Amino acid sequence: MPEVVISGTGLYTPPGAISNDELVNAFNAWVDRENEKNKEAIAAGELEPLARSSSDFIEKASGIVNRYVVNREGVLDPQSMVPRIPERSNEDISVQCEMALHAARGALAQARVGPSGVDMIIVACSNMQRPYPAIAVEIQQFLSGGYGYDMNVACSSATFGIQAGVDAIRSGSAKRVLMVNPEICSGHLNFRDRDSHFIFGDACTAVLLEREDIARRKDGYRVLGCHLWTQFSNNIRNNFGFLNRADETGVGKPDKLFVQNGRKVFKEVCPQVVKHISDHLESLALTPSDLSRLWLHQANLNMNQLVARKLLGREPEPREAPVILNEYANTSSAGSIIAFHKHSLDLKAGDKGVICSFGAGYSIGSVVVEKQ
Repeated sequence: MPEVVISGTGLYTPPGAISNDELVNAFNAWVDRENEKNKEAIAAGELEPLARSSSDFIEKASGIVNRYVVNREGVLDPQSMVPRIPERSNEDISVQCEMALHAARGALAQARVGPSGVDMIIVACSNMQRPYPAIAVEIQQFLSGGYGYDMNVACSSATFGIQAGVDAIRSGSAKRVLMVNPEICSGHLNFRDRDSHFIFGDACTAVLLEREDIARRKDGYRVLGCHLWTQFSNNIRNNFGFLNRADETGVGKPDKLFVQNGRKVFKEVCPQVVKHISDHLESLALTPSDLSRLWLHQANLNMNQLVARKLLGREPEPREAPVILNEYANTSSAGSIIAFHKHSLDLKAGDKGVICSFGAGYSIGSVVVEKQ
């Protein structure tokens, strides 16, 4: 069975950055307007006033300071508070395809591989901008031959996508697999929900997987193992879909955007992540002390710190569990790959680490790697 390596990663960052202060100013302007509009009902006790947000609240709750978005003007407009992303004609490249090509070219350049060398493309992310044709097939049109398909496991899509790519290479159905995560999370975020309006940002990551014996780059990361887990939960959910028009009473309701019970997610997911990684390491005859780095899912700083602390049995050093969510916020499936992309080049041959994602489903995916 051939060995598989991660020989290249790429990252596309949208040009629009939004600080906590900017986001809070827009949110509070909307809150003040709504409270003024409903002041009589509020005074009569018929309606609770909307609570304002603050940058301190956001940073304490999540560790997030900034995020990048495809369109900042719409998000920061109190009248709309949604990104303005005009529809493109069928003859024009789609937004997700365009993002993916930027990230893919970075991964291919790092691996020193031309586009024609890719024979399989997987688009793995939490939301697709259309049901079909697959975004992966559109990307394939611009990059390579072979075949492609889309997959969705919410925030764990990237690690599940890596597993699918590794399996394809080991089975012989592909030699090189490009796995991309074009996340436009601002499109499914309710910017008028105080508990979540700050959570997400947009980004796209790419990972090139190759058979080790044909890889041109000799200092990539060998995949030692992949481990996946799912369990159904309603605590993170988005009910938007093609059946919405079949019951118009649900159109525009909050559940057609991202909703979550954050406290339950924290309480239920964190212990499972620690167990998941521990069990995966044990299956590979490894222990947490063998790891030089934890590239964890970048959803919430408190979650990452707890997982790292429980896994290592001590406080992790910043370099051991690098954080990027302060700059990027939660980018769903792209988060752990951004952490890997930005904080993997400094390790030495033989150093090991784990890429781990966790999110809606529930879903957890871990990929244990070793520097060549």
